[in-house]
Parts: sequence; structure tokens; C-alpha cells
Amino acid sequence: MINRLVIFGATGDLTARYLLPALADLRAAGHLGDHFQLTGASREDWDSEQYREWVSTQLTRHGGTCPADTRKAIADAARYQRADVTDPVDVASAIAGEGPVAVYLALPPALFPVVVTALHNSGLPAGSRIVLEKPFGEDLAGAQELNRLLADLVPEQALFRVDHFLAMTTVQNVLGSRLANRVLEPIWNSTHIAQVDIVWDETLALEGRAGYYDTVGALKDMVQNHLLQLLCLVAMEPPITLGERDLRNRKVDVLRSVRLLTEDDVVRRTRRARYLPGRIGDHDIPAYADEEGVNPARRTETFAEVELELDSWRWAGTIFRLRTGKALKADRKEVAVRFRTVPHLPLGQSGEALPNVLRFGLEPEGLALDLTGIGSRAHTLTPLSLTAQMEPPELPAYGRLLLDVLTGDPAMSIRGDEAEEAWRVLTPVLTAWESNLVPLEEYPAGSDGPAPRQEFGDGQWRRDDLLHAEAATPRQPSS
Repeated sequence: MINRLVIFGATGDLTARYLLPALADLRAAGHLGDHFQLTGASREDWDSEQYREWVSTQLTRHGGTCPADTRKAIADAARYQRADVTDPVDVASAIAGEGPVAVYLALPPALFPVVVTALHNSGLPAGSRIVLEKPFGEDLAGAQELNRLLADLVPEQALFRVDHFLAMTTVQNVLGSRLANRVLEPIWNSTHIAQVDIVWDETLALEGRAGYYDTVGALKDMVQNHLLQLLCLVAMEPPITLGERDLRNRKVDVLRSVRLLTEDDVVRRTRRARYLPGRIGDHDIPAYADEEGVNPARRTETFAEVELELDSWRWAGTIFRLRTGKALKADRKEVAVRFRTVPHLPLGQSGEALPNVLRFGLEPEGLALDLTGIGSRAHTLTPLSLTAQMEPPELPAYGRLLLDVLTGDPAMSIRGDEAEEAWRVLTPVLTAWESNLVPLEEYPAGSDGPAPRQEFGDGQWRRDDLLHAEAATPRQPSS
């Protein structure tokens, strides 16, 4: 296990909100010993004492219930190196030390090539690892160029292209539920499953992230990486093992099987929108175009929806809907697997047999199964729901992610060809949107999103939204 971690971009929001609390969780769980060393590298003209004070402040603010002695141990393990990441001398100074080092690039992706080159030229110790946050490139050509550079400089096994969604407990339970349960695996196919919704709707608006978000938008920020990764886990064939080679190979197979959208498909099966002024809870939300730091001329979307199909034996005929939006009425973060309805109901039954829906809650984490049962009146159908609470994970997503990096387990990181295939899937959408073939719709902040559009896809998505509303209403108690 590597005991040295260097973070470039060590005073940024990612480090403060996620990486430092993750390190504290690792320490509290006994995964980090007294020999662990943290080096923060950034442009601020600080010394190590000032950085330790900043680390302590951020852990107090974002570290939750982490014990005070644990927070102190992480702060005491830290030192600071003022560094210009474009300067090879500064980069070499930051990683100087004995033994292998894990280098976390908490930086804008545009800086990855110059920093990786500087790391290579500085002579990374054998066994070192480099961590790259998403997005991996800005488009397919950029991802291919970045991968070519990385292949020339760093062994693939030393690269961790991380996506913290893959480290979420419920995300991993998608695999466990379908692969380890005989009741599910035989029906995990298009014969029984009509549609899969992979949804990340949030009430959160821009919240000061214009500098990043306005150059990216919802499609690149969420769909191209996080939601496509969830698609892979839902749709992949059972791997021989959960080792990195078998698991990654099956994920790439899924992405390769995605049927590329034509221009007509993009117009019919995708949507984009941005929010107007509105109110969420007790807060008035300005229009996205009026948010500080936003350039309205970019026409950046805050809502994206894409329908995909897979050309494979298992999934022919199943619709996969990927959707994300900001400043919406309610948080909905889940994978919803909607089964086909039964072919026949006994005579004399009143009411409708709604499709069974298996829901993997992502945030909060949980599991629910929507069923149809008999109500209090004889021969009357009524919706039922079975729910299960997940045990709190030992580590949060970023804690699990960092542990995999330090121990050298790349199974839940993203291989270079996988990153490229994800861009391939969405390239037709990006091209059509850039040409304005799909209108940029609008929706009030605090609403359910853009108004339903009859011609979108096959119209089925509107019905599943209705089912979700049904799932949120009180249900008949079940055993």
C-alpha cells in the first residue's frame, strides 16, 4: 500500500469537500497509519503551517462526525508545496520523497497533459500511480489524444481514471442484486424489462460553479460519465470475476453495443433545457442565464435527457433513458428498472396492474420494489411497495476510491478505451446540439423540468414519471 499522497489543486473545492474528509474516514477505519504523508500542492503562497490550519478548518466544516483526533492526525500528516503545475521543477519538488507516490490531479482536465508530462520527466518512483478526475477529454478526439499521450508516458496499470459514482454502495449493489440473486438474473433481459431509467435530478442549482459548469453543461457533466457508467453496470453480461480485466471488458462491451443515434434520432430521442427564474423551498433562484459567471451566448443546458438502445441479444427492445437536471422541484436520484406488465389478469379484477419497478436509490441509498396486490376490497388491485434500508457503508464513495488507489485496485476505475467509447456514444448528440438541431427548451426553477413533449421518443417516459409519482404516495402496508 502506498503511504504518500500528493494532491495538485490541493486548496480547491474537490479537496476541501471530498478528498480531505475521505482521508479522515480512511484513518478512522484503520486504513491509514502514522506513516502516511499528505502533500498539498497549489499556487497559494502558503507554508506548511498555514496549510495544516486550512486542512483542519475544512475537516471541521466537511468532515461530519469524524473524531477530533482523526482530523488532527490528517492535518499533522500534511505539508505544503507552492507549485505552478506547468513548471516541471515545481512538479518534481512536490513529489520528492522516498518510495512510490499516488498523485491526485484535482485540476481542470485541460492541465492533465502538461502535468502528466512533467511527472514523467521528473522520474516518478516505480510503483507510483496517477489519478485523473472526470471528464477525460472534452470530446472523442480529445480523449483519444489524451490517451495516446498517457500511453507514451505512463503504464496503463498506473492510471486511475476515477468516477466516484462507481464507488457508491448502491451502485455496486446493482451488480450484487442482479448477479447474486436467482430470482432476478433469469429475468434480467428485454423479454421481461421494458425500460431502465437512470436519473439524477437535483434541486441544487448552480451554486457558484459557473466557472466550470458553463463550459461543460449537463450532458458532459453527468451523462457522458456518471450515467453511462451506471448503464454499464445495469446492462453488462455477467463477468467471469469481479477483477479489473473481466469487469472492465464487460463494461466496454456495453458501450460498444450502444446503437449510435442518427440526426433524426437525436431530434426525436434527446432533450436539452435550462432553468428560468423560480423558487425552490424558501429560496428564489435566478434564471441560469442570469447567474454570476454565466455567458448566455454559450446556450449551456442544465437539463439533458437521452434515450438509448443496445444492439445485443439480451437487451434488444429495451429502452434506456438517461436523464439529469438542476434546479428541479425534487431530488430523484435512482436507477429504476421497469418490468413489462403481465400478459393477462383473471376475470373479475378491477383496477390496473401497474408494471413492477425495481428502484435502486442512489442518494439516499436504498432499494424498493413496486408491486401490484389485492386491496381492502375484494378483487380490487392496488399498488404495494417493498423497501429495504441499506446498512451505512464503512467508507463513503471518495474514501473507497482513495483506498483503491492506495492499494492498487483499478477494478472500479475507467480504462482508456472505455473513456473513448463513452464519448463515441454521445458524439452524435453533441454534434447535433452544437448545430442547434435540438431546441434549447426552458423550465422554471422548482418545476418538474421542461413540459412533456408528445413526440419525444415513444412517449413512454411520461408514463414512467407517473409511476414514480405513484411510488411516492402512501402505499398499502406489506409484510
